Amino acid sequence: MRVLVTGGAGFIGSHVVDELIEAGHEVVVVDDLDPAAHRGIPEGLNPTATYRWGDVRDPALLAKVVPGVDAVCHQSSKVGLGVDFADVADYVSRNDLGTATLLRSLHDVGFRGRLVLASSMVVYGEGRYRCDEHDVVRPGPRQPADLDAGRYEPPCPQCGAPLTPEPVPEDHWLDPRNVYASTKLAQEHLCAAYAREHAGSVVTALRYHNVYGPRMPRDTPYAGVASIFRSAYERGDPPIVLEDGGQRRDFVHVRDVAHANVLALTHEDGVPGPLNVCTGEPHTVLDMANALRSSGDVDPKVVGGYRLGDIRHVFASADRAAALLGFRASIGFAEGMLEFTTAPLRSTVGPRPD
Repeated sequence: MRVLVTGGAGFIGSHVVDELIEAGHEVVVVDDLDPAAHRGIPEGLNPTATYRWGDVRDPALLAKVVPGVDAVCHQSSKVGLGVDFADVADYVSRNDLGTATLLRSLHDVGFRGRLVLASSMVVYGEGRYRCDEHDVVRPGPRQPADLDAGRYEPPCPQCGAPLTPEPVPEDHWLDPRNVYASTKLAQEHLCAAYAREHAGSVVTALRYHNVYGPRMPRDTPYAGVASIFRSAYERGDPPIVLEDGGQRRDFVHVRDVAHANVLALTHEDGVPGPLNVCTGEPHTVLDMANALRSSGDVDPKVVGGYRLGDIRHVFASADRAAALLGFRASIGFAEGMLEFTTAPLRSTVGPRPD
């Protein structure tokens, strides 16, 4: 099978490329090595793949690589909360215009194969919460006054009582709380529209939870929290933990995420719709900071504070991916974090191509 992987030189995409090639598939990568995330050509790229250095928003480039592909793995994306709202146009352009340009190119050649989209748990906003009196409720955005006072847990919107967070299933309501989240949901809708208008196409939106592992980018505002904490320890600094460190997330290893992608691309019948890609075992941000601490390291520093647009708890049910795709994460939290303390982060082997 010939597979196009957009963003295939990136953190997750490069692992997807590795597994596809190991399984005997032909892989073509399109990646523009966005300077916000890359300083040059990354180390560790699979030499068996074919690389086309360019922007997924470039129709002329896509016209050269899309014809003849049997499946598409769309990893290309600008990720994270960014620096501030000034990033909004770049997020919308890279994520939504990039997806639209790719879909138009697929339409032009009559593509009706598998399309796997890298989506994100951020589309849920705050996760799923239950009130003892009012059952499952939908809390609103946390208010700055509450956050300033250290009241981090969202209350019941009806009675103000404490809530119990629960795993989020794929059919839960969607409530993107920041620019990045809004663009990811738009990508899902665009891809779903493509599938509806192209009989035979199967679109699987993989909603990644907090991915970590080898080749994570370092020292960038768009890096994941695991990489930021790891880099702090390497400098001899305490990682800075916002709020009280009790934010619950599902930390899933990049090799498991890559495997979920390959399963979706190669599934005999195809699995349409969204799937959580997670372990099903939540941990707090402070748990992760402590798990990354080696003997003799400084302690994490819990400083309070917050980031507007961030959420308190979001972790997921892994049942649908297991039932429909046969996917279960194989790397546990303790094992994966221990490996990550010494795993190579992103480095470069050469300058950005002209």
